[in-house]
Amino acid sequence: MVEISTSFLSLETDNATKHIYDLEVANTNYFHIDVMDGKFVENNTEERMRGYTNQIKQISNLPIDVHLMVEDVEKYVEEYMPYTPNIITFHYEACKNKEEVLKRISYIKDNGTKVGLAINPNTLVEEIYEFLPLVHMILIMTVEPGKGGQKLIPETLEKVKKLNEFRNENNLEFDIEADGGINLETMPSIKQTGVDIAVVGSAIIKTEDYKETIRLLKE
Repeated sequence: MVEISTSFLSLETDNATKHIYDLEVANTNYFHIDVMDGKFVENNTEERMRGYTNQIKQISNLPIDVHLMVEDVEKYVEEYMPYTPNIITFHYEACKNKEEVLKRISYIKDNGTKVGLAINPNTLVEEIYEFLPLVHMILIMTVEPGKGGQKLIPETLEKVKKLNEFRNENNLEFDIEADGGINLETMPSIKQTGVDIAVVGSAIIKTEDYKETIRLLKE
């Protein structure tokens, strides 16, 4: 069964505590925190995501799935470490070279947190093969990063399939997460790729019955 990581990107700040509680009761597996700095991507969600994470830690023990869409990875790793997230994922494209990718992987792991590596729709999955034995998760962006509510780019699903095949052939143990444009319509296609975790935002947040929506997504 594909696990669900609910994105807070489309969540309104009003009454966020109730939404957090409702999502936990609805059996989401993770809370997905989209941290954007206004540099790596156009939008800036720093303050809003920090507020949501504070609220989550006060009322829930569900794992936090931090997705850094930022240039200064180390700065935000330090900021989110005190929240003891389940995993912190940064973008391959935010690094100048492969040495920087390795440095950031080590930095996150040395701080006692699982590490994920994300790639944008235009990045070839083969570019990150050498890092696969070192990370806990690969996040495949199925839309352009930075905005919620976009339509899934079908070609990105081929990258997920290719990554899953490589994982199986090489007996590797990382998770595969897909993020962007995932809803009840696109979920059947997602499930056929071998993905482990699907990030879903507005397709859950904008419905009245979180529990039923999450049940149908997982079904």
